[in-house]
Amino acid sequence: MSLMVVSMACVGESWKGIEGGSDKPLLSAWPSPVVPPGHVILRCHSYLGFNNFSVYKEDGVPGTELYNRIFWKSLFMGPATPAHTGTYRCRGSHPHSPSGWSAPSNPLVIMVTGVHTKPSLLAHPGPLVKSEETVILQYVMFEHFLLHREGKFNDTLRLIGEHHDGVSKANFSIGRMTEDLAGTYRCYGSVTHSPYQLSAPSDSLDIVIIGLRGKPSLSAQLGPTVQAGESVTLSCSSRSSYDIYHLSREGEAHERRLPAEPKVNGTFQADFPLGPATHGGTYRCFGSFRDSPYKWSDLSDPLLVSVTGEETSLFPK
Repeated sequence: MSLMVVSMACVGESWKGIEGGSDKPLLSAWPSPVVPPGHVILRCHSYLGFNNFSVYKEDGVPGTELYNRIFWKSLFMGPATPAHTGTYRCRGSHPHSPSGWSAPSNPLVIMVTGVHTKPSLLAHPGPLVKSEETVILQYVMFEHFLLHREGKFNDTLRLIGEHHDGVSKANFSIGRMTEDLAGTYRCYGSVTHSPYQLSAPSDSLDIVIIGLRGKPSLSAQLGPTVQAGESVTLSCSSRSSYDIYHLSREGEAHERRLPAEPKVNGTFQADFPLGPATHGGTYRCFGSFRDSPYKWSDLSDPLLVSVTGEETSLFPK
């Protein structure tokens, strides 16, 4: 069983020592109010000298952890279940006035994940986006969706799905793509009668901004036309000191990546062995740096690889 530990922080600018005063503490969950399976560390802290805290739940049935509980630094709630979801507030009191409580904090919604099967998250027209262009994120399967970017729960966005051909979908447009909007995205799904009980997270989707640096060159070591069964190696290179090269094939969702190596001619290169050729295709490559994994170079010129013989797939299974 997983233990849910809720981290609260109560902070205010003033304290009158009476309930309903002008102070308004801040209640937060650490590391996030979206609780996955496992442990979440909760802390309650105040710079105003509060010695005691209480937390109460505004909706649903409160857990036994909250009944007549006065706590100091930590409040443990768990193991995490759907019953823990809901809206919480906290109040604080000073040691010299334990019966006088501050005004209630801001509302904090606690959501629990893993209640339902994960939804699908797609990018249209694709996850590689040029600066200032638009990408559409599409979510499939639930009535409600919660979108977040990895490490950016404050950017969480809630969307309502619409039914199309018997399937619930929601679209979100990321317009005017910038470096700040690139990153790893995931979504959660929920149903109308229990909006805080979330599904498992979708598979991660990396949204990458391209075209920020000069394009590398892409070539085939034995030439772009090969016999069926012949080994194919594509080389991506540039005089820019890229750390990593990414190779993509038109019509395929996945891409390959390899570290760049310096060459005696002053370029930085990665050689992609694709194995025995059985089918041609159009390829491009990109360069990136390790400290900016979501910011790639401009795409190379396309390289058409032609194979004479049976056509199935260039990548061996």
